[in-house]
Amino acid sequence: MTPIPTKLLLNGRVHSPTHPDATAMAVRGDVIAWLGSDDVGRTQFPDAEIQDLEGGFVAPGFVDSHIHLSATGLSLSGLDLRSATSREHCLKLLADHAAAHPREPVWGHGWDESAWPDNTAPTTSELDAVLGDRPAYLARIDVHSALASTGLRSLIPDIDRACGYSAEQPLTGDAHHLARAAARRLLTDGQLAEARTAALAALAATGVVAVHECAGPEIGGLDDWLQLHQLQNGVEVIGYWGEAVTTAAQARALVAETKSHGLAGDLFVDGAIGSHTAWLHEPYADEPGCTGTCHLEPDAVEAHLRACTEAEVTAGFHVIGDAAVSAVVTALENVVNDLGVVAVARCGHRLEHLEMVTAEQAAKLGAWGVVASVQPNFDALWGGDDGMYARRLGPERGSQLNPLALLASQGVPLALGSDAPVTGFDPWASVRAAINHRTPGSAVSARAAFAAATRGGWRAGGVRDGTTGTLVPGALASYAVWDAGPLDVAAPRNAVQRWSTDPRSRVPALPSLTPNDALPRCRQTVHRGAVIYG
Repeated sequence: MTPIPTKLLLNGRVHSPTHPDATAMAVRGDVIAWLGSDDVGRTQFPDAEIQDLEGGFVAPGFVDSHIHLSATGLSLSGLDLRSATSREHCLKLLADHAAAHPREPVWGHGWDESAWPDNTAPTTSELDAVLGDRPAYLARIDVHSALASTGLRSLIPDIDRACGYSAEQPLTGDAHHLARAAARRLLTDGQLAEARTAALAALAATGVVAVHECAGPEIGGLDDWLQLHQLQNGVEVIGYWGEAVTTAAQARALVAETKSHGLAGDLFVDGAIGSHTAWLHEPYADEPGCTGTCHLEPDAVEAHLRACTEAEVTAGFHVIGDAAVSAVVTALENVVNDLGVVAVARCGHRLEHLEMVTAEQAAKLGAWGVVASVQPNFDALWGGDDGMYARRLGPERGSQLNPLALLASQGVPLALGSDAPVTGFDPWASVRAAINHRTPGSAVSARAAFAAATRGGWRAGGVRDGTTGTLVPGALASYAVWDAGPLDVAAPRNAVQRWSTDPRSRVPALPSLTPNDALPRCRQTVHRGAVIYG
C-alpha cells in the first residue's frame, strides 16, 4: 500500500485554537495531522516534504457565504463603473469601453449615483448618444436596478408593460429581470466560461477555499448554475437555488433537479435600499410615498418555509427592508408553532443580508437556529452619518442597519459574504468592516468576525463537525498562507473589543485590522490538501 505523503510547514505563525503557539503544521493527504514546534515536527516527520513559511501567517481558508460567480467574473473582464465619480464620468467610462470593444454588446456593473454630486443616473437617451444602437446592460452597484440602452430594450418584447419599466430612468423589478436575461443571452458560452474561471481564480488568490453561489431563475438561470456546478477549479462551490415552492414534494424535486444545497439564497422578498426597492414599513426619507417593492407575498414566504421544513431542505430569502424582515419572521413563527422548533432548526434556514432587524426579531431567529448571511462591506460602503443609508432612510433609521453585534448577542449564527460583484471579495476587508462598523455598538470582535468568515461559512453550508474551518489535528487541510504584519498588537478600541487578540489570553492571534492597516497578502491557498493558488 502506497503511504500517504506528508507535508511539513515550518517557521510560521499558525492560527490554531488548540495550539496557539504553533509554528509548524503537518498535513497528510487532505487532513491536518499535527501542530506544534519546528524542532518536534522535524523529529516526528523526518521524511516529510518541507515547506519553509519564512514567518508567514497560516490561517483557515475563508468561505464567502454569498456570491454570484458569473457576474463577478463578468465584472472582472467587462466594464467596471465603480470608479465613476459623476454622471459625466460614468458616460466617459462607457464611451471609452465601447470604443475599445467596438463589436461587442456592453456589459457593465457598479455605478452608484448616490455618491455623485447631482445624485442622478444617466438616462437612456444619454446612453444612446454614446452607443448608438448597440445593446448595453449596466447594473447599479446593488444589482437591483440597471441602465439599459435602446439597443437592448428593443430586443425585449413588451418590456414597456413590465413592472418597474421606465423609458428614460433605470429599470427595476420585472423590467430589470427581463433586461438582465436578454443581456445574458447576448453573451457567448465562451465568455461565460471565461468569466466563471476568472472569478474562481481571483477568489483563490484571496485565500477563499469555498463559496456559496446564490443562483436562481432571475439571476443567471439554471444553465448557468449547472455549468458552475460542474466546474472542478479548486474553490469549492456550494449552490443555493432561489425559487419558491409550495409543497414538500416540490422542494425535494427542485433540489434534485438543480443539484443545489437548498432552496435559499437570493429568493427575493424585496430589493435594495440604494434602488429604493427594499420593502419598508415607512417611506424612504428621500422619496416620500415610496415604501419599496414586495417581490414575494407573505403567504408565499410561509408556504415556502413550510414546504422546505417538511422536506428537511434548507430554505431562505433575500431580505433587506424592515417590512420584508417582519414578513419572514412572522412566517417562521407560524411554521415553528405548527411544526416545532426542532423541525425548523435542523434545516439550517438562512436569511441573506438581514439589514433591518430588531432585538425581538433577532432573539427569535437565534432561538430557531436561523443563520444570518451578512455583508459587513455594505456598512463600510454606505453606512455613517452622511452615507447612502442616511440619505435614503434618514440618520436615525440609517444608523440601525447591519447590527452585527445585536445578531451575535442573540445567538444568531453569522456567516460573512461579499455579495460580489456588489462589493469586493477580499475576505480580510469583510472582517475589517465587521470590526470597524460605522455605528457604535454594532461591531463584533476580530475573533468573532474571523470565525464568521471561516468556520461560520461552513456551518451555514451545513458542515457542523466542529473542526472544518479551523486548524486542528483531524480537520480538513484547507488553509492559506499570508504575508501579515504583527499578530500580537492588542491596542484596545474600547473596553470589550480589541483590534487583535492579546497573546496572554492563549487565544490564537490575528493581524491588526485598523482602518489604516494594510490587509494581509495571500501567498498560497490550499483546499483539501491541494494547492489552488500560489
